[in-house]
Amino acid sequence: MTDDITIYHNPKCGTSRNTLALIRHCGIEPTVIEYLQTPPSRAELQALIARMDCPVREVLRQKGTPYDELDLGNPRWTPDELLDFIAQHPILLNRPIVATPQGVRLCRPSEAVLALLPQPLPSPFTKEDGEVVGIS
Repeated sequence: MTDDITIYHNPKCGTSRNTLALIRHCGIEPTVIEYLQTPPSRAELQALIARMDCPVREVLRQKGTPYDELDLGNPRWTPDELLDFIAQHPILLNRPIVATPQGVRLCRPSEAVLALLPQPLPSPFTKEDGEVVGIS
C-alpha cells in the first residue's frame, strides 16, 4: 500500500536510502520513482516545486552534477530556465523529494520525512551511518 506517498529516489544516495528506509520503518510502502531512470516531466517538476513553496534554486544539486559547467550559480537564469535545465539533466534535482497528502519536501536530512508521515516512528531507527533517529 502506498498511502499516497511518493519518493523521488536515487538508490546511490545515502540520504535517499535512509529516507526510504524511514518511510518503510513506519509500515508504509511508498511509490518509488527512481528519477534518474524515470525523470519527472517539466510540468511534474513545476507542480512539485510549487507544492514545496520554494524557489527552484532550492532543489538544485551542485555536487556531482553539471551545475558549474552550466553556470547555474549565475543569477541570470530565470526559474523557468532552471526548470528546463533540470528537465534536461535530472541529476540536477536534489534528492530525495517526498510527496504526501501532508505536503512535499526535500528530505535532507532524511528525518525531515517524519513531518510528512501520517504516523510517528514505531521504534527508533538507525541510519546507515549509525545515527539513531527517534530517541527523545
